[in-house]
Amino acid sequence: MIVGSRGDVQPYVALGKRLVQDGHRVRIATHETFRKFVRSAGLEFFNIGGDPQQLMSYMVKNPGLIPGIESLTNGDIGRKRDMLREMINGCWQACYEPDDETGEAFSADAIISNPPAFGHIHCAEALGIPLLLSFTMPWSPTSSFPHPLVNIKASNAERGLTNYLSYAMAELLTWQGIGDIVNSFRVKALGLRPLSLRSGPGMADRLKVPFTYCLSPSLVPKPRDWKSHIDIVGFYFMPSDTQYRPPSDLLQFLDAGPPPVYIGFGSVVVDDPEGMSNIIVQAVQKAGVRAILFAGWGGLGGLSSSPNILILGKESNVPHDWLFTRVAAVVHHGGAGTTAAGLACGRPTVVVPFFGDQLFWGLMVNRAGAGPPPIPQKELSVQNLTSAIRYAMTPAATQAAKRLGDQIGTESGVERGVESFYRHLPLLNMRCDLVPSELAVWWSTKYCLRLSALAAQVLVDAKLLSYDKLDTHRPKEYASQADISDPVTGGASAIFWTITNYYTGIAKIFYSPVNGVIKTTTAIPKGIADILFSVQEGFSNLPKLYGSEVRAPGKVTNFKSGLKEGGKGLFYGYYDGITGLVREPLEGAKKEGVVGAIKGSARSFVNVTMRPAAGALGLVTHPLNGAWKSLQGSWARKQDKQQETTRMAQGLAAVRSCSIEQRRHILGRFVEARKTTAERRKKYEAEARETLCHESQPKANDSGPSKVPERTSAQSSQGSVDELDAQFERDLEMAKQLSLAESSSS
Repeated sequence: MIVGSRGDVQPYVALGKRLVQDGHRVRIATHETFRKFVRSAGLEFFNIGGDPQQLMSYMVKNPGLIPGIESLTNGDIGRKRDMLREMINGCWQACYEPDDETGEAFSADAIISNPPAFGHIHCAEALGIPLLLSFTMPWSPTSSFPHPLVNIKASNAERGLTNYLSYAMAELLTWQGIGDIVNSFRVKALGLRPLSLRSGPGMADRLKVPFTYCLSPSLVPKPRDWKSHIDIVGFYFMPSDTQYRPPSDLLQFLDAGPPPVYIGFGSVVVDDPEGMSNIIVQAVQKAGVRAILFAGWGGLGGLSSSPNILILGKESNVPHDWLFTRVAAVVHHGGAGTTAAGLACGRPTVVVPFFGDQLFWGLMVNRAGAGPPPIPQKELSVQNLTSAIRYAMTPAATQAAKRLGDQIGTESGVERGVESFYRHLPLLNMRCDLVPSELAVWWSTKYCLRLSALAAQVLVDAKLLSYDKLDTHRPKEYASQADISDPVTGGASAIFWTITNYYTGIAKIFYSPVNGVIKTTTAIPKGIADILFSVQEGFSNLPKLYGSEVRAPGKVTNFKSGLKEGGKGLFYGYYDGITGLVREPLEGAKKEGVVGAIKGSARSFVNVTMRPAAGALGLVTHPLNGAWKSLQGSWARKQDKQQETTRMAQGLAAVRSCSIEQRRHILGRFVEARKTTAERRKKYEAEARETLCHESQPKANDSGPSKVPERTSAQSSQGSVDELDAQFERDLEMAKQLSLAESSSS
């Protein structure tokens, strides 16, 4: 799943080609613009929607995380949110819909995604499959450098802490803008529970989802606070196109004088292409160099011809690895792909960042000595561009760039990227128990067996199993939900979203009065329902904070079960509150003597009010929650059915191509496995109980393979509540620090 420009897509095409060599089926889910590019590389393609050129234009106008006034009032935000909805739903469809050209059935077994796809972790949670996040810029919290999209100009916190918290701020601000879209997607498309302000932002980091960075460790060494689930493997480069034949005018220009300077801004949309073109031409003349100017999506050029400047049109497709070996230096926007290509060729680099991670790359290049300090595009002038080009032509910059290029040439990024992907897979839980070389896609609860599509079909054909007794296997589970530990936090999460929706509606009134009024008037009732759910959960769990036990709530799956759970909660609320007046002091005395009795008495006085209050509120919220579950259940079942149909089709195809000996082998293994069913069940139950007992203790290494099928441990750890509370408090503290820093500088 890739959202972004050509430079964002190309590294994963390189990775996909390498995975195909290992026998994997690879589908690249991205924008329609890149269909031909992906297909020509021999990979499958799925269109997730969205227009990367519009995305680039929006980012140029709004280079940070907070949109400008113009975008808030001219409809840009609404259009971008609509595009995001389309792309997130497209990512989900990419996981199960057949190929739109061949009609071949498809079901994802693992997901590799860049973070801006946003649907990645939610799709993985819905399907129960492994997820590997991968990106061309830092996205994981570290004290070494700030988030590339966060520009903190002042802070009264220590630099490392400020850097670390900048990632929390990026997550919080992003969630504020898209959290309602994500939750709507989770509920309506995936059949998952919505996330809160505390469980939504930073979810991937909290769950320690493996992360592979396709950037050079020579340029960006791995920070010390990035643990074993995070790898930096090197840039991903496409194999050189040995069939490429350059146009004659390009060859003639290259042969007509000394190596020129390449200048181009790729997929970036430039607001004033004529003005920028004038700056570039004058700077080239003053620096006394020749130049190749690439028009790109920004539409540069359109000026009177000059013997020292060759303009490559927008449709020119000159490979960077071919061109950059023939120029003296490169001037570009600082996209990760272009930066990697220039440095790999050992060329000094001038970065003119427009938005996003481009400033970060400019700073990294400058730190390595391979180029001057970056020039933000709004500050670009004839004078500073001239100086930057002259700096890039110096022996010091040339030598530093060559040294860096030599180091990058030894890194084998794609190979290490494939190794990283394999290393983080829960392989023990992905293998078929009967044919270990095959992927398990079915789970038999009766026999506690993981089965491949082939094994299941062979057993079904032999009438030893039936598909209605099998479930789709889920090799990886994600503890996305976290208990809300107190009413204040519970209420704050829901109230936050009520306010967010309320003010989004007000902003929309400026450019779409009818829709804006509808949004404003509908946000509050939904917000009230959210407040009820979260405050009730907070009231129910509050006794945990001061040492009292809390009854585990029953599972609410529909309106009927919600009504039952609400009535049960009300009864036990009063029962536990009243009986606790006696029970809490006695239990406290057993544990701590007189002091324990006093503590127990204090707890009981609070509980006698708190527990009935939680029960009374639950009498309303549990039936509401059940009604919501009833509405979303049919959609989720529809997706499950489609996945099961795909797995059955895979099994039929596998059986047609397998030999009689293979079938006999599978049947023999199954007969032997049936004899040890009781032992396996006992082992899985024991390990599941152990997991439940240690659910509040974070694992030392939770990124490795699972020991048991996640089906048996799905009821277990929902993550450490303490860890989540600490994360939430860090986020709030970060917001306070930033607020103090801003007020002190104003």
